[in-house]
Amino acid sequence: MKASLQLKLGQSLTMTPQLQQAIRLLQLSTLDLQQEIQQALDSNPMLETAEDDDHGPDDTTEPQSSDDQDNETASAQDDNAPESSNDWDESENGPDWNSENDITDTIPDDLPVDTAWEDIYQTAPASAAKDDDENDSDFETRNSPAETLRDHLEWQLNLTPLSERDQAIAHALMDAVDDRGYLTSPLDEIHAGLREDSDEDPLDLDEVEAVLHRLQHFDPPGVFARDLQECLLIQLNQLPPDTPWLRQARQVVTQFLHLLGNRDYAQLLRRSRLKEDQLREVLALITSLNPKPGDVIDHGDTDYVIPDVIVRKHEGRWRVELNPEIAPRIRVNASYASLIRRADSSADNTYLRDQLQEAKWFIKSLQSRNETLLKVATRIVEHQQGFLDQGEEAMKPLILSDIAQAVEMHESTISRVTTQKYMHTPRGIFELKYFFSSHVGTAEGGECSSTAIRAMIRKLIAEETPKKPLSDSKIAAMLGEQGINVARRTVAKYREAMHIPPSNERKRLV
Repeated sequence: MKASLQLKLGQSLTMTPQLQQAIRLLQLSTLDLQQEIQQALDSNPMLETAEDDDHGPDDTTEPQSSDDQDNETASAQDDNAPESSNDWDESENGPDWNSENDITDTIPDDLPVDTAWEDIYQTAPASAAKDDDENDSDFETRNSPAETLRDHLEWQLNLTPLSERDQAIAHALMDAVDDRGYLTSPLDEIHAGLREDSDEDPLDLDEVEAVLHRLQHFDPPGVFARDLQECLLIQLNQLPPDTPWLRQARQVVTQFLHLLGNRDYAQLLRRSRLKEDQLREVLALITSLNPKPGDVIDHGDTDYVIPDVIVRKHEGRWRVELNPEIAPRIRVNASYASLIRRADSSADNTYLRDQLQEAKWFIKSLQSRNETLLKVATRIVEHQQGFLDQGEEAMKPLILSDIAQAVEMHESTISRVTTQKYMHTPRGIFELKYFFSSHVGTAEGGECSSTAIRAMIRKLIAEETPKKPLSDSKIAAMLGEQGINVARRTVAKYREAMHIPPSNERKRLV
């Protein structure tokens, strides 16, 4: 074939770097956005944080509300930014630190030989210096990682007088404890491993058991247990001897724990020879114990949720506003921008001009993010006012396309806005995606939100008789009486999603 040239006409959509940056900022969570802003402040000299008392034209995270958006539209700094020093206020450059009169005028010309520094200059109070020392010494404590179960057990072991031989056994047992506080390896395997590592006298299994019983008195109660039965018995044995129903509780745990696990209260009453009110007291004592003692020790740092928008009722109307604490307000640094010269093509001037343009793009992207977030949150609140006034049972069906049509945006944009964004309401803090749910048909031909159905199921289960809990079929029938057509399988799916056990596991003797 002979090579030839051909001319084709076509259209294609190309995402500019500015659009890519705006989309990336839009899908960031609050914590990621704070890191992104800090990284931009560190890398771009044209950006700076705005003080609380400054309200310049370049502030980008000024709090807005849904009412303000009808009258004002946040915009970035004008693209025709001043490029000469005459367009900027030189008074913002700060004080002249090269002035010799700042310090030298306050120093006396002649000082006596025996003059002390405190005689001329005022020093910090001793209490303030002491507080600084205490703050410095407490820095490691406040910023240290959370204590684990292993750390807690090690601390107690260091306070326990044991021989070197018993110390080695205790560390071997401690290595076999999981996060729940249970001993995961059989005692004979631990004994066999210790015998292989010991070059001294042969180690007996009784020595390992003796150290184990010593460790089972550690905090939290029930730790180093080999199964649930032993865990509960350890906790019962640590209670005061005069605890009511202690002997009966030990009997139930020792002999009839399998009946208790199967909720077979009729068989449990017959075999334990206890009356119903007596068994109720015994079960109350047993349920007060902790089946997972290791869970009382914190395993990690607490994750805090920072809401992006705040919803409150003002004069009978729900008001939506951005959280001013989610990100610092930033602006263009006037001092650096005044150094740009219009006709200068040097490398330094080109660098400053490029950084100024990137700073304005970044500010505009942040403003676009805030506008879009506030617009979407406002539409969600308008649609879900029933939830804010009455609760989950008044939640309406809502999908992404409904909000996309209301704000005239694409569904993918709405998905980015509602991901990892949170709304603070009088009923709690919720992710924006929480307000979106599918629908189920009603007998009158209407629609009911799946979130509302979950709330109804939770309410029915909370009001059920513990001796006769409601089955999934019965719940479906009760919802049908309220005009909500839902199948038994759907009820089971919603119940499992809420981590509610089935009816046979919810049965109680009360």
